[in-house]
Amino acid sequence: MRSPRGRVALTLTSLTSVLLTSAPAHAVGNGGVNGSADNDRTIAASADRSRVQVNRVSGPIGGKRGNLSPADVNWKPPPCWYEPVFSPAQLKDFSETDGNGDVALRQGWSGTRLWTEHFKDGKDARNYFGTPSTARGYKNYNLGEDGYFWRGVAPDVNAVEDTTLCSRLMFWQNAGDIPAVPNAPTAETLAEYAYDKVEVPGTDIELKPAARSTVNAPTWVWLDKGTFQEVKVRAELPHTGLWAETTAKPVALHLEPGTQDADTFPASGDCEIDDDGSIGTPYRTGDAGTTPPCGISYRRATAGAPYELTASVTWQITWQGTAGAGGTLPNGTFETTQQMNVQEIQSVNR
Repeated sequence: MRSPRGRVALTLTSLTSVLLTSAPAHAVGNGGVNGSADNDRTIAASADRSRVQVNRVSGPIGGKRGNLSPADVNWKPPPCWYEPVFSPAQLKDFSETDGNGDVALRQGWSGTRLWTEHFKDGKDARNYFGTPSTARGYKNYNLGEDGYFWRGVAPDVNAVEDTTLCSRLMFWQNAGDIPAVPNAPTAETLAEYAYDKVEVPGTDIELKPAARSTVNAPTWVWLDKGTFQEVKVRAELPHTGLWAETTAKPVALHLEPGTQDADTFPASGDCEIDDDGSIGTPYRTGDAGTTPPCGISYRRATAGAPYELTASVTWQITWQGTAGAGGTLPNGTFETTQQMNVQEIQSVNR
């Protein structure tokens, strides 16, 4: 019997024999960009496996990449939603040959008898967390009808703090229709889900001088235009017609010198992206001693440990989706650090 934390596991002999446990929940496994390695049966059995398909549409490939951190620390993607899981024929096969899986976000059934009694023989079943509290049974898995059985899913079940969210017992929905229930999926749901799948390139900034800076001498900072391009991912939920494309566009570079004894250029530390997609201006011979459009000047030499220069790129997030839907999501940031050694040149008077 499988009984993750926060779910009810029902015995073979009775739909009303309940066991509450504190065992760990499933490991999260939604797959990543460009598809999921999970097979259909694994996804069908587990409410922490989503069928949303996410693919990279455009953006740099290769090299170091990472996920964005929302600039709004209070923003989070939806913790759960409903998805179509089984066609009638698929549910018949699953119920009569396996029967070990989640019938709701927080309710797992172990053994074929529970599944066949409710979805084949028409017996009502108790819904312990969602509404309605009692779900009417189905006859012969709705074979011959056009539609799907839907169930709540959550990429991280433990993050769903409200136990009533998406906890309705698996239910029928005619093909082509989105269920009129709270937490039904929308194009925006998919856009927010895709936010976490956006991978942007690492922030490897160019520095001059590269190896060691000098006290009070500006260090030029820039990023080539070929490095930072828009990244777009597309999320689709099969059998619903719902889709969304989430686009991340780099808009600014922020510098944190790693010490109070430093000045940034501009003073805010925010270097805007130029019209051609570059950030800052590459250093050229003859620029020594001039103020860079993007850079740092350290006022104190390092003593042993180097300074940690943090470079953070801000990405503006927009999305568009089904039926002309679209909007914005919180900006995302991705930062890297690199060590800066600063020397002080001594002059000798004779």
